[in-house]
Amino acid sequence: MKVTIYYGGRGLLDDPTLYVLNKMEEVLRELRVTVERINIYEYKNEIATLPQTMRDADGIILATTVEWLGIGGYMQQFLDACWLYGDKEKIKTTYMQPIVMSTTYGEREGEMDLANAWEILGGLPCPGLCGYVEDLVAFEMNKDYTVIIEKKAETLYRTISQKMKSLPNSNQAVKQSVLRTPQMELTPQESEQLSQYVSDDRYVKKQKEDIQELASMFKDMLGKEQKEDKELYIDKLRDHFVPQAGFAARYLFMFSDLQNPLFLGVDGDNLTIQYGEEDNIDIYVKLSMQVMDDIVCGRMTFQRAFMTGKMPAKGNFKTLTMLDTLFNFA
Repeated sequence: MKVTIYYGGRGLLDDPTLYVLNKMEEVLRELRVTVERINIYEYKNEIATLPQTMRDADGIILATTVEWLGIGGYMQQFLDACWLYGDKEKIKTTYMQPIVMSTTYGEREGEMDLANAWEILGGLPCPGLCGYVEDLVAFEMNKDYTVIIEKKAETLYRTISQKMKSLPNSNQAVKQSVLRTPQMELTPQESEQLSQYVSDDRYVKKQKEDIQELASMFKDMLGKEQKEDKELYIDKLRDHFVPQAGFAARYLFMFSDLQNPLFLGVDGDNLTIQYGEEDNIDIYVKLSMQVMDDIVCGRMTFQRAFMTGKMPAKGNFKTLTMLDTLFNFA
């Protein structure tokens, strides 16, 4: 039989949880149980990989100290890693005993939090131990407390060896019916590999750099595309412009697949072409880029596009027909 202890405190010399764990280890070893203790604070950069260390454990102890509020960050990160990367099939067959000692208020709530978390993960519960310690020396010297601690270790041993069952609990019902958190269907091997990637600072840093590089690249591409849109058709129209003496008109082309309209201002020999809204328009034209492409490539005229309904227009018809005279794409 093997029991793995996950200690979520800070490792302080006056931490009462460490005293409790030492006593429990002594009892378990006397019962010929293999005991391994993992101090989570020593693996703070690799917490995501720690759930994989329970693969050969028959039972585990989750131990932490309430110093001011709650079970502490290290233990919470470990439980998060169990939820994200842990082997759920292994957790289902693993007993867990919560140990929470407090130097302030909240040891009972901490024990309940650990028990609830393990049950939601699908694990098997085992009666835990919690207590408030004001004076560590007086606590260690109290023989009655020592007996209680030893009995809890024996309870864990009996629970695992006899594979004790427990009644159904609401946490499992909540998990099945309410907590439908989207998760990737991963094998234990894939979960282990993913947890290793997550805990590798170099890998995470590289991923962030790659994301920033891609974002910058797409931003440049988008900027280039927008720049190209602002110059679209302008050169073609200038190259094929045929000035008409004494003629002046203002056209606004509104494209169904471009954000900004195209303004054409004709005044004798002068031609103004730009993208954007303008006032005092004589002719409003609506068309698609495909129709405009056909026109500037000489496959269609402005008048034919209007007559076939591909280029609806509003304004003076005579001014509209002048487009084919002003711009000769034949």
